Amino acid sequence: MKFSFLKDQIIKEPAQADLIKTWFWTEKGLYLLDQRKLPLKEKYIFCDSLSKIRNAIKEMVIRGAPAIGICAAIGFVIEFKRFLSSLKGDEILIDKVEKVVGKISNLLTTARPTAINLSWAVSRMRKISLEFLKNFEEKISKKEILQLYEILEKEAFKIWEEDIEANLAIAEHGKDILSEGGILTHCNTGALATGGYGTALGIIRKIYEKNKKIKIFVDETRPFLQGARLTAWELYKLKIPYILITDNTAGFLMKRQEISAIIVGADRIVKNGDTANKIGTYSLAVLANYHNIPFFVAAPSSTFDLDTENGEKIPIEIRSSEEILTCYKSKIAPSRSKTCNLAFDVTPGNLISAIITEKGIIYPPYEINIPKIIKNF
Repeated sequence: MKFSFLKDQIIKEPAQADLIKTWFWTEKGLYLLDQRKLPLKEKYIFCDSLSKIRNAIKEMVIRGAPAIGICAAIGFVIEFKRFLSSLKGDEILIDKVEKVVGKISNLLTTARPTAINLSWAVSRMRKISLEFLKNFEEKISKKEILQLYEILEKEAFKIWEEDIEANLAIAEHGKDILSEGGILTHCNTGALATGGYGTALGIIRKIYEKNKKIKIFVDETRPFLQGARLTAWELYKLKIPYILITDNTAGFLMKRQEISAIIVGADRIVKNGDTANKIGTYSLAVLANYHNIPFFVAAPSSTFDLDTENGEKIPIEIRSSEEILTCYKSKIAPSRSKTCNLAFDVTPGNLISAIITEKGIIYPPYEINIPKIIKNF
């Protein structure tokens, strides 16, 4: 892929950055690969303000829980830089800076409600900002605000680096969950959904490295088709063979014993192991349970919400009816159809065989083992 559109200097990227470039962070802003256009077109959208980055998250230009967390952290830096550039005079009231930090945080956090990585990353950036500002009483100099900007830039980059390192560790921990047969994955959990490499798809990549005879099944994942459009595209780019299926084929393939394991990602995992993930995950977990097939979740520790006791309290995003009524802008149902377009569902922990993280594999009972491993690692 050629990147001739990049006219300004890339700030930097992690040493272990993936072959698939989900974004470029430059001196002027963020170039995001528009995932709505894949696989037909590889187009990057330039975002140089908070409103553009928030909209990119909300409209799913960028998606995937870890990816939107990193994107939000970078967005925080970009908007803070805009604020810094707008300053006149040598000093500014601390109260004004705190209000800007609060505004940036609130706008980013509310872009999408279900994925905990988003609020986790923004909270991390906000906390660093407020801790720095505590060192001053009433006013702060422009030079000192520049210091804060540099701290924020380093922190956002650190969040990105940590995610790639987590993905590689997740893949290493999960590489032995399947030695033969077929593995099914849902939605997209690869480089497009993370800082690079992937969570569930990262494990599949690692398994395939060990055994080229493994069959990889990718379900299309209606209505946004993340499986057909994104996971299939990633595997094609990586030259890894796969079999694309419709969502309603999975159960019959399990009955025919063609699927030996299922692995998915997560948008939020709560204290008892209940897991919010792309709509359709719960159905697959129920089918796996019926057919005695292991069902795995792969996610970094930033996806865990230890303040929430169970899945009943996870907010579920409801998206536009247009995503169900149309496909590539073509109507596929009567325009006046009532729809229920839930973006996520919640899979109970008792249907999950194990949760694979960068800190190790977590097994039931989750109420005991999740806090033990995630908090005390």
